Amino acid sequence: MRIMGLDVGSKTVGVAVSDALGWTAQGIETVKIDEANGEFGIDRIAELVKEYAITQFVVGFPKNMNNTVGPRGEASENYKKLLEETFSLPVTLWDERLTTMAAERMLIEADVSRKKRKQVIDKMAAVMILQGYLDSKN
Repeated sequence: MRIMGLDVGSKTVGVAVSDALGWTAQGIETVKIDEANGEFGIDRIAELVKEYAITQFVVGFPKNMNNTVGPRGEASENYKKLLEETFSLPVTLWDERLTTMAAERMLIEADVSRKKRKQVIDKMAAVMILQGYLDSKN
């Protein structure tokens, strides 16, 4: 039972996967997408689903602080539907408020350069989304 966590942005999708027991999340990669042109990285996600034998998805759901759903939240809902239609696997939306900021703070504290942070921030946010979900289940 491996779960894939996704942090969906407008230009990239951060990808994390759980270990086989569903205890820990590991960052895999950041997939480039072009939301404006309808390119959502599904081909690469499909390769990773097969490689890691994924049985479920957890997609970060960025709600506003007042619990409303804005444009990025709607984009996550649309990505959820795309995953369900493409893979016929369960997809859970997971509240990801402040995960990107927390990931950035952790990288700054680890003295990671600004350029390097930009390369790994979405993957790190995907790890935090998936780990939060896994922790809630265990």
